[in-house]
Amino acid sequence: MAKSSNSVLVVLAFFAIYFIWGSTYLLNKIAVMELEPFMLASCRFTVAGLCIFILAKIMGISLSITKKQLINSVLAGILFLSVGNGLVVWALRYVDTGFAALEISSQPLIILLMMRILQGKKIQPMSVVGVVLGIVGIYLLVSQKQIIAQEESIVGMAMIFFCMLCWAYASLFVAKADLPTNYFVNTGYQMFFAGLILSLMSLGFGEEWSSPLAWSGDVQISMLLLIFFGSILAFTSFNYLLKTVSPEKVATSTYVNPIVALLLGWYFLDEQITLQSILAAAILLTGVYFINTKKTLAIFERFKR
Repeated sequence: MAKSSNSVLVVLAFFAIYFIWGSTYLLNKIAVMELEPFMLASCRFTVAGLCIFILAKIMGISLSITKKQLINSVLAGILFLSVGNGLVVWALRYVDTGFAALEISSQPLIILLMMRILQGKKIQPMSVVGVVLGIVGIYLLVSQKQIIAQEESIVGMAMIFFCMLCWAYASLFVAKADLPTNYFVNTGYQMFFAGLILSLMSLGFGEEWSSPLAWSGDVQISMLLLIFFGSILAFTSFNYLLKTVSPEKVATSTYVNPIVALLLGWYFLDEQITLQSILAAAILLTGVYFINTKKTLAIFERFKR
């Protein structure tokens, strides 16, 4: 009976990291077309962080943290969520959800190259193949006429690329940083402080804040789904899977998320899926498959959302 229950949990957890994480692009796109991007991200992560703290208390998990761990958690939160996710949300005003998801799926390529540049790590032969395929896939993705012709799309692409650089550097930083050992507490601090930083960024850019009561029904639902499913449930499912199945199986979300984002954007937002996008996706995701070695799986997957 216990084994059967565990099997059900594994299936539900995979559903969460496949489809819930894949749907966050759509949910952010719906919300950012009405709300200011940094305000949106600030509300999401501040509330999610507070909810995690409350859940930790209910579960009897200590929230104690050293000064060093607090500083590192704040830095990681800024790089991963304040700059990383915040700018992605902003970029979704200018690019389609599927395009954003595909560009972000090349994150392992950026991490691998940064490990080579900053740490002198050798790139394995299979990973070299992955890098070449990844570069070809990205070129096909961004060289489409309808994208090059739109200045706003180029701005969105540049924003996402900068986010990927931040994520890559943050991944290497977190791998060696002194952080709370409990992943739930660690995530709570990162989300909470990232939310506070995002609120300051929002004020600095002069964004207009609005009451949740003034939001449309679609935006209210999107925000709730982002907080409780995209931030809390999916992340918990991810960490559960890391302890239950192999990292390689968990990393399959890298290949599924962009496909989910493409289909949802096409179905709900009438976003166009071109033949070149499909070809770029196939080549890019094949490259990611070659790059996803055991050494880079954990640091990429842990903080990519």
